[in-house]
Amino acid sequence: MKTTQLIPQLLLILLTFSIRSQNTKSDTLKNQLEEVKVASHRYNKKSTQVKTISQRDIEFGSFQNTADMLSNTGSLFVQKSQQGGGSPVIRGLESNRILLMVDGVRMNNLIFRGGHLQNVITVDENLLEKADVLFGSFSTPFGSDALGGAINLITKKPLTKSENNNRFFKANLNSRYGTVNNEKSIYGDLYFSGKTWGSLTALSFNDFDDVRMGKNPNGSNPLFGERNQYIITQNGVDQIIENENPLIQKFSGYKQYNALQKFVYRPNTTTEHLINLQYATTTNIPRYDRLTDLKSGKLRYATWDYGPQERLLAGYKFSKDKLLLNSDFTLNANYQKIEESRITRDYKNPNQTSRVEDVTIYSISADLKTKIGTGELLYGAEAFYDDLKSTAELKNIIPHETKPASTRYPDGKNNTLRTDVFATYFANINPATKYNLGIRAGYVTLNSTIENNALKLPYNSITQKNFTYSASAGITNNSTESVKLGFNLSTGFRVPNIDDLAKIFESGKGTLIVPNANLKPEKTITGDFNITLTDNKSITFENGIYYTQLYDVIVTDSFNFNGSETILFDDVNSKVMANQNLGKASIFGYSTTLKIDFSKHFKFNGSYNYTYGRIHSTATKPTQPLDHIPPYFGKVAFTFQNNWIHAEANMLYNGKKDIKDYLLNAEDNEQYAPKEGMPAWQTFNFKSSFNVIKKITLFTGVENILDTQYRTFASGINAPGRNFYGGVKYTL
Repeated sequence: MKTTQLIPQLLLILLTFSIRSQNTKSDTLKNQLEEVKVASHRYNKKSTQVKTISQRDIEFGSFQNTADMLSNTGSLFVQKSQQGGGSPVIRGLESNRILLMVDGVRMNNLIFRGGHLQNVITVDENLLEKADVLFGSFSTPFGSDALGGAINLITKKPLTKSENNNRFFKANLNSRYGTVNNEKSIYGDLYFSGKTWGSLTALSFNDFDDVRMGKNPNGSNPLFGERNQYIITQNGVDQIIENENPLIQKFSGYKQYNALQKFVYRPNTTTEHLINLQYATTTNIPRYDRLTDLKSGKLRYATWDYGPQERLLAGYKFSKDKLLLNSDFTLNANYQKIEESRITRDYKNPNQTSRVEDVTIYSISADLKTKIGTGELLYGAEAFYDDLKSTAELKNIIPHETKPASTRYPDGKNNTLRTDVFATYFANINPATKYNLGIRAGYVTLNSTIENNALKLPYNSITQKNFTYSASAGITNNSTESVKLGFNLSTGFRVPNIDDLAKIFESGKGTLIVPNANLKPEKTITGDFNITLTDNKSITFENGIYYTQLYDVIVTDSFNFNGSETILFDDVNSKVMANQNLGKASIFGYSTTLKIDFSKHFKFNGSYNYTYGRIHSTATKPTQPLDHIPPYFGKVAFTFQNNWIHAEANMLYNGKKDIKDYLLNAEDNEQYAPKEGMPAWQTFNFKSSFNVIKKITLFTGVENILDTQYRTFASGINAPGRNFYGGVKYTL
């Protein structure tokens, strides 16, 4: 039996062993639950599945980016198309079917695509106070897109003098080096504090060279994904070069810059003003998977880069207790500016295409909280306006001449307006039983105009108007100290955006996605059942099972365009595909986590996650796999911690994704996997930190100890090989 197939049995064996032999006391269930803290009052830790990654966990993990931080939890899956990326998958749903937030502010916008995203890395993990991962439908508290769950990245906060140990100033400096990609990272922050005010300034920089894959076979599987050739351009001439070290994934490196500035002012104990400024940018990030594509047996692309991805957030938050209708009141007003681009050029083709997307987002929300009877009512309203300017140019790299090119999205006006109201009521039936009821309603408009109709679409504009709604109900019961039960039933929705409706996109070799103006919103119904068992001393055994039914699911599939199944695009005769509502789909899954405190200092944590998804048959199509569904995965870890050392030995693992479970020609990327599908894999890792000198913490470890060569499901780049890393944190 393979190692990864032993995980569920291992968890049960350890549970049985500990129940019989463990008599060391530790935290009670109540204290364990209190470890999961929530920054936003729109979700409640006692009635939903919430995984919190603390600042201590983030610093100890010494992760290279936020995507790696999320995947290391063993609770959610992350796909990668390039080193500078990472697309989280929650309960088999990804990209625009989950919601990304930073400090409670939506990052999802009108061009969040259904493929794979890299937006999560634009929030540097060093800036985070914590991260909350929410499992299940959260459309009722947060609106469109939160079908599989949500990720709330909560950045560090400025401190007043009383919060800063009555100090006016403090500072932190972190640095880290990793061998697998010659990583050089540095982070620093400055806190200034007064009696009623506080300021936080934070800066970080990351420099990653080309990443090296593992050199040793993954079990009995043959080596896969080595970089044997690459293309260089000298004086306008392309040359195919043999790679001296095929383990080095040439043209995967990049740099990233991040800045955070926050100010807080509290004139009294019931009032707070907060200014939140964030900025992130990168160098060009090579799209590694596309750089390995072949055409007529040779490398196809001389250049395929994401241009610098810029993210700017300017936010103001006002909070006042008992301001309106005897309600605590919070007002959020935010401005976001995002720029992303794609730069492509075929081998020995002097013409380079640059497509640039400028997105501007204005949002305002009002959240109120009040007591009604024995419970608490959370209610409010919000509005979001997204605007897109899509441009493109064709540049000849030899004479450096430029001219207009076809844009990724319509080249006219593109915007969406979303207005919603929502309410959730939390109350107790008795001291052991709690429940919540929630509802949301909204109205969404989308407008897109095409000025240069090069594909001769049968329309020059796209307009949609959708009334949206969702509801949720949940109940938890903790009638005994050793058993906690929870059940949630919720509906969700996702309104089609510009990316769904109107993009023109070459998704793969000889495949072109064209606009489809007739899409309808996706809708879901999700049921969750959770049970937590504990001995109130040292063992916690958490289990969750869920089922999601999707209606009008949007899937990329074959399409007939102007009476033809093919179209000539960029000199390639391509098969026509389009996003379409293909009826119903379903996702079933379960997760289990076992935590054991063998002693005060020595602990165990193990997790296992399974997901199964299918698009149901219709009159014209048989049942087929739903894309984005990862194989089973999880993590097993043993930790030791005392006052001066923290050490962890862990194993991360994934099961096999058989090719028969891929949705072909979609987002599972079978072209970047072996013929039989993606093999199972596991890596062994060791992490440690030492507090041997006052104000100084040392971090060191080794990842992928066996230097295994592997690739995660749906990814287009091999995972890093053995990585020795070291870092230091100095606190002033």
